[in-house]
Amino acid sequence: MSKLTKKPARTVTLDPNPKGELKALAGSNDDKWNLRLANLVVEACAAKTDESTTAMCRAMVSLAPADPVEGIIVAQLLAANEASLSMYRLAWAQPPEYFQARAKYMQLADKASRTALMLTERLDHHRGRGQQQIVVKHVTVNADQAMVAETITTAPALQSRSQPTLDQVMQPDLVGGGGGQETK
Repeated sequence: MSKLTKKPARTVTLDPNPKGELKALAGSNDDKWNLRLANLVVEACAAKTDESTTAMCRAMVSLAPADPVEGIIVAQLLAANEASLSMYRLAWAQPPEYFQARAKYMQLADKASRTALMLTERLDHHRGRGQQQIVVKHVTVNADQAMVAETITTAPALQSRSQPTLDQVMQPDLVGGGGGQETK
């Protein structure tokens, strides 16, 4: 039997009032997190020069993560995009006689491209651009008159769980009237 060894305890100090001066980079109020995520992206993308490191950080800021979740998605999106482009470059660098190697690099590039697309969709969904529209129609028929009421509710109204605004509710149309007259 091996002797159990205790690992030394780590001490973690959290700032109760982080400044968040680099929030534009990764969406967090904690700059240590923002810098860590930015460093991970730069390392994952094999940025070799100050110019490429600056470009990756500018891309993160340009995508404007609003919170840490968006920061993570942005980081993965940039890494997947970089991987995809690198695999495409390697695929086309292969001589024509190495068809299998070229095909394998193309498959890997396509996988990375699909990952980047999925992450872009996730980011849009998280930001609320993947809005849903719900249309509710209610038809009431009484003897010689029918009324159709249509309510359209969009995602922001669903999220706030409030009543639809006047812009979201269309007035009912009366269809058919007594005595052959149409009433609107």
